[in-house]
Amino acid sequence: MSGIQRAATLLRPMTTRVREVELPEPADNEVRVRLQGCGICASGLPVWEGRNWFKYPLEAGSPGHEGWGLVDAVGRGVDDIEVGQRVAMMSGHAYAQYDLASRDCVVPLPEELDDEPFPGEPFGCVMNIFDRSDIHSGQNVAVVGGGFLGLLLTQLAADAGAHVVVLSHREFALQLALTMEAEDTITTQDDGHDAERALQLTCGRGFDRVIEVAGLQSALDLASEITAEHARLIIAGYHQDGPRQVNMQQWNWRGLDVINAHERTMDRYVTGVQKAIQAALEGRLDPFPLLTHTVSLGSMDDGFKLMRERPEGFVKALLMNEGRV
Repeated sequence: MSGIQRAATLLRPMTTRVREVELPEPADNEVRVRLQGCGICASGLPVWEGRNWFKYPLEAGSPGHEGWGLVDAVGRGVDDIEVGQRVAMMSGHAYAQYDLASRDCVVPLPEELDDEPFPGEPFGCVMNIFDRSDIHSGQNVAVVGGGFLGLLLTQLAADAGAHVVVLSHREFALQLALTMEAEDTITTQDDGHDAERALQLTCGRGFDRVIEVAGLQSALDLASEITAEHARLIIAGYHQDGPRQVNMQQWNWRGLDVINAHERTMDRYVTGVQKAIQAALEGRLDPFPLLTHTVSLGSMDDGFKLMRERPEGFVKALLMNEGRV
């Protein structure tokens, strides 16, 4: 070990403190990145809030996994990444000043994106979900949930020529969806008539593709209700708070293709990030207006509070180190 860095440590639920920890040296085939920032992911909210199955304190920098920055050092065997090169990384301790990752978890960023923050992992998730949705021009597509993923999927589906409808209870998110070329929006009211309102837009037929991105039982139920016969239901929401129930008779009768659009292999993550870079360069993906809030290393709890409370104008928060892009 050589030197000291600062890292956010979740000591107990809803209590994060910055600690000084040793700066690790990269092992063989590893890359060390001086982090410019890291996205704050909704999947980290339960561990911040506290659940019975988590143990505290967490490791320093955890659960940050959406980091990007400048390569600071490389281990033996890494000959295609240079010190000073800007990269996105898939790691696990990026709520910090530095983090390590295996070379195959690091994606170089082009100079054209130097002025933009680039939490590559969620951008890659968007591209992988879109690929598995198999969206084509002329299809009716419903996006159930108006968060970060839902809005970017709206953008990609509209660019592909689909007729996109976004369903959300957040009026601000629905207004953003219209700027991303959604053809229509529905304010969900949980009054038992949300599906009926959506189906009216397809003359009762239902949607060819329905992407559920909220991670809630109610969102899954609504998505199932509005999917057409022989259509595709894509489950992209992260359902991490327990078992779900589904109307299997409905799924059977309609002959649905049901896709669990989550990835767990690093090659798929990396491919997604590479596709996101290309889509951003081509203008098909513009995630940057949705990176709405920033916090410092010493105010990580504020970032999680923003994600839990979702105030007006909030879509996604970033940890930014020393104001760097």
